[in-house]
Amino acid sequence: MSGLIGRKIGMTSLFDENGKNIPCTVLEVGPCVVTQVRTKEVDGYEALQLGFDDKADKRAIKAELGHFKKAGTSAKKKVVEIQEFETEYKLGDVITADLFNEGDFVDVQGVSKGKGFQGVVKRHGFGGVGQATHGQHNRLRAPGSIGASSTPSRVFKGMRMAGRMGGEKVTVQNLRVLKVVADKNLLVVKGAVPGHKNSYVIVQK
Repeated sequence: MSGLIGRKIGMTSLFDENGKNIPCTVLEVGPCVVTQVRTKEVDGYEALQLGFDDKADKRAIKAELGHFKKAGTSAKKKVVEIQEFETEYKLGDVITADLFNEGDFVDVQGVSKGKGFQGVVKRHGFGGVGQATHGQHNRLRAPGSIGASSTPSRVFKGMRMAGRMGGEKVTVQNLRVLKVVADKNLLVVKGAVPGHKNSYVIVQK
């Protein structure tokens, strides 16, 4: 399963041959530099470490600068390991959006937007307690009962309650690549992708 590190640019829409409007997400994938090659002999597994998005040398520690210098590249903001590449790459190779073709199906992994502390209606889709009648003036978005009485005399772990929502690693599978703009390293995929604009994503096929 080969892939690249990218950035979510935003959403747009395309029209198909039947005139149907298709919601799409534009992703900037690559160019990614191979900053390390993991091998079974040395590391016990095979993988490629990729770096994406330049950062100023003054914002990198000396260990990072030495690591990137071996690959002959500048310091990178995002570094990710991806396993099972179909093609062999060497240290310092640059991988671009040419890795993908129109019609491919890809999995996109990102960190979802943080929503802060939310109640059960927004977080879990609860319907609230009853209706706004019979004296229930403030129960419309309440969670209701959370457990039994003397048995078991506690609340079970994993009970769906209010709490922090979003900010989690999410993978959306089988998004179809509708368009590849190779000279600008852009992918247009059908559907939505987790994360806010300019957030990092990992695109794998």
